[in-house]
Amino acid sequence: HLPLQATIVLTVIVAIAAFTDARKELIPNWLTLPVIIAAPIFWFFVVMPWGGVGSLLGLVLCAAVPYWLFRRGAWAGGDVKLFAAIGALVGGGAEGIQVGIEALLFTTMVAAAYALVRLAWEGKLIRTLANAFFLPLNPILPQKWRREVTPELMAKVRLGVPALVGTGIAVLLRYPMIWT
Repeated sequence: HLPLQATIVLTVIVAIAAFTDARKELIPNWLTLPVIIAAPIFWFFVVMPWGGVGSLLGLVLCAAVPYWLFRRGAWAGGDVKLFAAIGALVGGGAEGIQVGIEALLFTTMVAAAYALVRLAWEGKLIRTLANAFFLPLNPILPQKWRREVTPELMAKVRLGVPALVGTGIAVLLRYPMIWT
């Protein structure tokens, strides 16, 4: 299971990321990069040698989808590094890697729910859903029916707070005894 030390560090890191992302729209490198480096070392020397390999695997697996989305302009670089850090922290074993993947999934779900509520509040939900329906069809539609995606139609959702909620849900579902 996830060691208590890793759970505490994970909670602090994601909480600070949520705070800085909400206030400054930035997840700083000083927060994520030391964790990315130190977590595999922690798992290798403190917990178990093969845990370091699992930590590196968790890092790669938890950062793969965010990195792919970053390369397409959908996520920011700080979000990628945050999930790399989460994966490295929880990834000492197979169950930990699952926690990292679940944290990513729950974060995405929370962010999507927030985006839908925000779009509805701003009166843009129906137009956005219509655009989302037509966008995958653009390559096969005649030119006159295609919809252009302009920057004005794009909505940014900061992922720090959803990452805090999503990671919290993942850890609580997997390890409810940690918090009791």
